Amino acid sequence: MPGSASERLLREALRLPQNERAKLVTELLATLEPDVPAERRTDEEWIAEIERRARVALEGRPSVSGADARRRIQKRLSDE
Repeated sequence: MPGSASERLLREALRLPQNERAKLVTELLATLEPDVPAERRTDEEWIAEIERRARVALEGRPSVSGADARRRIQKRLSDE
């Protein structure tokens, strides 16, 4: 079998142009809850944070390298 559905989806997503990847990331982040209850934010705070992260990504200033992001995503997916 050629990988899990999430691995196939990630491979497809990585083929998208940068602006479409940033939009996809923004939409996915909007669906996540923080891991630590103390970090819970209001909807408005999450929207502001997601917009900030999207602007940074669209400007080409990622906060982590692509390789590090892939490692983090793969670790999180394998932990589930």
